[in-house]
Amino acid sequence: MTYYNENTTVFFNDKFCPADDARVSVYAQSLHYGYAVFEGIRAYKTPSGVQIFKAKEHFERMKYSCELMDIPLNYTVEELTRLSYLVLEKNGLDDAYLRPLAFAGDPNMTLVAPAIGHLVISAWAWPKYLGDRLLRLAVSPYQRPNPKAVPMACKASGQYVNSTLASTEARKRGFDEALLLDMNGFVAEGPGANFFFEKDGTLFTPPAGNIFPGITRSTVIGIARESGISVEEKYFRPGALAGADGAFFTGTAAEIAGIASVDDMQFRKPFSETHGAFLAQAYHALVTGKHEVESYY
Repeated sequence: MTYYNENTTVFFNDKFCPADDARVSVYAQSLHYGYAVFEGIRAYKTPSGVQIFKAKEHFERMKYSCELMDIPLNYTVEELTRLSYLVLEKNGLDDAYLRPLAFAGDPNMTLVAPAIGHLVISAWAWPKYLGDRLLRLAVSPYQRPNPKAVPMACKASGQYVNSTLASTEARKRGFDEALLLDMNGFVAEGPGANFFFEKDGTLFTPPAGNIFPGITRSTVIGIARESGISVEEKYFRPGALAGADGAFFTGTAAEIAGIASVDDMQFRKPFSETHGAFLAQAYHALVTGKHEVESYY
């Protein structure tokens, strides 16, 4: 995967510059300790032009993450949104993934929050992160971090060490992706996506608390309820998936990714006949501004 080339432009510390010129010190605090926050945002080509999906919600969350982490971010939501559209324009992108990152870029080997924050906004063309095939998941031996260790509502870079370990371990065992449990043994989420399963016509998903409250997750819950699909946010253990009709992941990078099995336990229905398949179609219609979605019932 190529994320940039010699013609790529990024916004870096108050100016636009070639990606190769966006450099930080090898003594930067974020490099050593993962002390940074980011957002994953998608832009789509729509009949009304390029539209960043839920930019306001993403940048409000980013600013909240910075507050939780004590990383200065001296840009308003409106400024961050405008800069993101300019990054897309300067790189000639329409369907694209945006990665704004607020970080501690100055030399600092202490464990004290920085006095000055840095910002980079980059973008690249990125297909659905988990592809379009149905996924084989493995319950991971790695747990989702305790919410009293780090704030779960914060999209902190360092937390993704946990995600990388879980995903890598699952793939080494021949699976496509991992499914993490929380410290109490309840299903939490995937390494970079929220989890839903369908049983007897109802969708179930873990509640906020031990999971990352994804924007795609909340969007899908809204679409489902507007379409007459019952959604319950509750704690459940992996055993609850026995006899389930289907399951899927949601996330900005993954969008909606269907799941074939968990620990080789397959679901009862073909994915094409599940709520997940309908929601994937409805979500795609929403983000691309094309609302020709057949009624679910």
